[in-house]
Amino acid sequence: MEKGESVDKVLVDESVLRLDTGLEYVKRRGSKILLHRALMKWIELKAFNGDTAALEGLKKFTEFSGVELVGSSVEGVEWKEALIEYSMERHYPMITSDPVLAKVASSMGVDCHYLPPTPPLNIEEVFKEDVMSLHMKEGLPPRIKRGHPGAWVFEEITQKRLTRVEIEAMITSIMQQVYNSFGTEVFVEIEKPDLTILQLREYRIVITRPPLSDGFEITVVRPIKRIRLEDYNLPHKALLRLAEKAEGILVAGPPGMGKSTFAQALAEYYRGMNKVVKTIESPRDLRLPPDITQYSKAASKEHELHHVLLLSRPDYTVFDEMREPADFETYIDLRYAGIGMIGVIHASSPIDALHRIANRVDIGILPSIVDTLIFMDKGNVASIHTLEVSVKVPTGMKRADLARPTVIVKNFLTEEPEYELYVFGERVFFVPLKEQKQQDRRLKVFQT
Repeated sequence: MEKGESVDKVLVDESVLRLDTGLEYVKRRGSKILLHRALMKWIELKAFNGDTAALEGLKKFTEFSGVELVGSSVEGVEWKEALIEYSMERHYPMITSDPVLAKVASSMGVDCHYLPPTPPLNIEEVFKEDVMSLHMKEGLPPRIKRGHPGAWVFEEITQKRLTRVEIEAMITSIMQQVYNSFGTEVFVEIEKPDLTILQLREYRIVITRPPLSDGFEITVVRPIKRIRLEDYNLPHKALLRLAEKAEGILVAGPPGMGKSTFAQALAEYYRGMNKVVKTIESPRDLRLPPDITQYSKAASKEHELHHVLLLSRPDYTVFDEMREPADFETYIDLRYAGIGMIGVIHASSPIDALHRIANRVDIGILPSIVDTLIFMDKGNVASIHTLEVSVKVPTGMKRADLARPTVIVKNFLTEEPEYELYVFGERVFFVPLKEQKQQDRRLKVFQT
């Protein structure tokens, strides 16, 4: 068959069937639909697993003009590859709403027509000055979180519930922007069949699909504003501490209280002091100058970043979102090596932040690992604590022979001791030294 002989026939891919983008194209041209058997096999597999979107789209094409099965399904050959190969051999045009497939097919000489879907929302238009995040899930109206950390409300943009087709159209639109703008401000952090995490300029976007989630969902988060350390109005004493003595810093607080924003300001503060600063993030969503290298934890192998940081010798490393045991081990080991560390962790109170690290090291060297604890609340610095070690009889004990290394946690501004940490037997005890709420008065006991 010579090229151009069968322009009334067109190959379709899965995205066209799922997103209903090709029906008008086919009606306008009067084309006959060609469906590759490899794609048909894939659609059947998806339908068997509960995803019938492409099958429903195929039904619409069949009702309009009929569908002709072509090609053959070859073991080990994916349907996208089979589709491109068949189009090249038979010179049939192809239609797709997949921006990557369109680029690949066109680069191989295929007459490929890209049909972009119409997304239900424009991200740029949704994010006005005080919008923190956008939440979209199939079967629910799109909602936004408006306000600032600690003082926000959920609002529905519209009462119309989003369909799966609309969510997938939104995903395709987002991915098209990503693939057209790859660079230092646009990158895909994680790409899996049921999970995508990416950074699109200032927007952090998380996309989940079944079976990971119970439906298609998109969450878009944007920092409200970029804050300098000076904007926090910290006392001069605190600024001196950060500039001259603080090298093992924990920035703690509940989710959404401004921890990463403060860590970002702190990173730029040290950069302004001519310090070499690097970050470990997952995803890389801190908005930082290009001379601060941002490493992806998700893209690295085990211990890879550890070796890179030891060899590159930064003055400070920001470790955003420490959650797993390996994260704390990396923080501790880099502190042992003398690298200044700024760790960001979730905690409901200052002392709870220490719970997550105190039982991982010898209690006597804890102040060498963490010397400054900063607690964030509603976007502000709520408290600053310092740690020091002393050999003494812990508070509450009487006998002199019970003296042992004791970590004293002090309120930095008042210099008043608030907690003591010590080992008794094989356990680490956290003892409050002043009147607290009932839940803070309970003795905290952790296995070492």
